[in-house]
Amino acid sequence: MTAGESGAVLKRERVRDHILQLIESLSPGDAIPSERSLCAALQVSRPTLRAAVDELVAAGLLVREHGRGMFVAPEKITQELVSDSRGMALPQASGTWSSRLLEFTTIAAGARVGRKLNLSPAADIVYAARLRLVDGAPMAIEHLHIRADLAPALTARELETGDLYEHLRERHRVRVSDAVQTIEPTVVSQAEARLLEVPHLSPALLFERLTNDADGRPVEYVHSVYRGDRYRIVSRLTLTSASADGPAAAGLVPGMAPGTVTQWEATPR
Repeated sequence: MTAGESGAVLKRERVRDHILQLIESLSPGDAIPSERSLCAALQVSRPTLRAAVDELVAAGLLVREHGRGMFVAPEKITQELVSDSRGMALPQASGTWSSRLLEFTTIAAGARVGRKLNLSPAADIVYAARLRLVDGAPMAIEHLHIRADLAPALTARELETGDLYEHLRERHRVRVSDAVQTIEPTVVSQAEARLLEVPHLSPALLFERLTNDADGRPVEYVHSVYRGDRYRIVSRLTLTSASADGPAAAGLVPGMAPGTVTQWEATPR
């Protein structure tokens, strides 16, 4: 990737975060500013803006209406999987995983990422974009936002070799403890398609994860796009049947018989 392409990745990410902040401040059906207004406010070209908007339209967050503009999409239906276990194991996914760094810099958190990491918008974060490969084949694009005050000496090499959480624990004395992660379907943009070596608008999985340390402080916010044709998620569930004379379980896990979910595991990495 050339320096120009690398800079475009970061610029598109900033545009995406700005529009996401707009979406969060509006209601479903509300219009967002025109492309001309957004380009002027963000000082970016129309192709860069459209690339970010295309991604948000594909993710179901924005709706384009010909001749009218862009609008906040309707709210999504959420199905929650609840476990009464205090922990969740995340074993390494199959294959040999490696990383290729696309971008590595220190920038201001901004309003949206700052809220997630409990930081001032002006506080420094380490931003990195990396291509994740399995057995040499591109599998995912990760955008990482890490609090700079917790790992000020974090290096680019640590994001390319080994396990990031091991580096944080062993070299920076940051011990991650738990995370909240969401997964939803999406499609890849043109830029993502080139990096992942798939056709434009191919199905993909969008992961968002907020990781905390042992003291409950947010450490890292990540959003990633995984290839839908090569990646799947398997959940391991431990179920206990409702008692014969007790009430039925309050909710059902899709695809599973009625029962109580007591533990589940996923393999997102």
